[in-house]
Amino acid sequence: MAPRVLVSDKLSPTAVQIFKDRGVEVDYLPDLGKDKDKLLEAIPQYDGLAIRSATKVTEKLINAATNLKVVGRAGIGVDNVDIPAASRRGIIVMNTPFGNSITTAEHAVAMLFSVARQIPEANSSTHAGKWEKNRFMGVEITGKTLGVIGCGNIGSIVAMRGVGLKMHVIAFDPFLREQRASELGVEKVELDELFARADFITLHTPLTDKTRNIIDKAAIAKMKDGVRIINCARGGLINEADLVEALKSGKVAGAGIDVFETEPATESPFFAFENVVCTPHLGAATSEAQENVALQVAEQMADYLVKGAVSNAINMPSITAEEAPRLKPFVKLAEVLGAFVGQVTDEPIQEVEILFDGSTATMNTQALKSAALAGLIRPQVADVNMVSAPIMVKERGVVVSEVRRDKSGVFDGYIKLTVKTKERTRAIAGTCFSDGKPRFIQIKGINIDAEVGEHMLYTTNSDAPGIIGLLGTVCGKNGVNIANFQLGRNRPGGDAIALLYLDAPFPPDVLEEVRAHESIISAKPLRFDVGA
Repeated sequence: MAPRVLVSDKLSPTAVQIFKDRGVEVDYLPDLGKDKDKLLEAIPQYDGLAIRSATKVTEKLINAATNLKVVGRAGIGVDNVDIPAASRRGIIVMNTPFGNSITTAEHAVAMLFSVARQIPEANSSTHAGKWEKNRFMGVEITGKTLGVIGCGNIGSIVAMRGVGLKMHVIAFDPFLREQRASELGVEKVELDELFARADFITLHTPLTDKTRNIIDKAAIAKMKDGVRIINCARGGLINEADLVEALKSGKVAGAGIDVFETEPATESPFFAFENVVCTPHLGAATSEAQENVALQVAEQMADYLVKGAVSNAINMPSITAEEAPRLKPFVKLAEVLGAFVGQVTDEPIQEVEILFDGSTATMNTQALKSAALAGLIRPQVADVNMVSAPIMVKERGVVVSEVRRDKSGVFDGYIKLTVKTKERTRAIAGTCFSDGKPRFIQIKGINIDAEVGEHMLYTTNSDAPGIIGLLGTVCGKNGVNIANFQLGRNRPGGDAIALLYLDAPFPPDVLEEVRAHESIISAKPLRFDVGA
């Protein structure tokens, strides 16, 4: 029986034909995604669901989708899909992360020109029969400094366009290496320096805990008077209330906003400003981009449903059916190791080495390496999967190496991840026991045996009496329950670490109390996806 796919948003006829040509039955019902009740009633019939942004794949819909195997999103954003719920049901979620890069970059450049020359307001005035030539005094972009926040796939395209426009381009990206910056023709700088020097600032970073409100009142205070800001990336990167105040005061001379904290944005304080150009999330809205992502998602879904091939999956590695049972726990381990280092490293990463020892050296190390890199950069790049992670790391000029060796210790097999920055080298190793659960076995060269939990606290300190009591007392008096507590040191009186496995996220105010203690060198709350 042929697999069956529902297309509940608008895709091109060519994309629909791809399904048919590859032996997949397809029902093209592009308005069904807007009718929650009818979609809920229809979904049990289908093996695949192809969507854009209109269809909301909620937990309720997933629970009703008794035969669903794959959801394909034509585009990069998967905010409209409950990925944890899909993962729990074993449903693969795919996206098309690179199909609209050129289009989004070009829109950012168009917004740059529009804000610099007040084109929308001048157009409206002229259409109204006015001739207000002296009203619309713009600024040149030639010779100006363009600050690019996020120099990945889209940001690097914008940077190159800026160089072509004879702008001086500076870029901030924790993963951008000097060599890659040189290839792009841009100057790599820290974020505060970018704020201080840029005449125009354009955002090209995903929305994560680290990037939310990356432009707020404090950031704006560091900027030049008369700066102009462009956001074609994600709503929430800019604190909208703070930007409004800066526009009122004249600190910010203009802005181009394509994305909003709440969408659809039918109301916004930005709409009252003549010097703010607003568009309705048009970054990917060209016929070429829409066609590209539609064709890609159709190909990916058809290949999975017919052949079992997995590509661009958000929640599953690209592995074969034969190796999956053995590989799956080590994929989770590699991702956890990467996530640990990614959460404790704030400075730009230059090199990554992944060591596969013993039995892990005989596995599909490409999948394991991709999982480690996805975990490593996810704190900075939320929309990343095992397929896109190596590409994103390469774009940022990070050197990745792999080492395989025969069994060298007490463990049958383990993975060790070493990350180098300009300031330091970090290493962490882990393995999987017979229960299939990942465990940390070495951090900073210090042996440890720690179970991985969803919520953890990692501390470093000089080995001295009282650390256990300190952490226990602080947690106890603040109602923080410790599920597990592991310690390690390299030698008596030397470097020591602690890993606390907690029932809930570590409260920020309690974290500050821990950090304030003279015995604690550093304390970092960690979070891991420990689901299946």
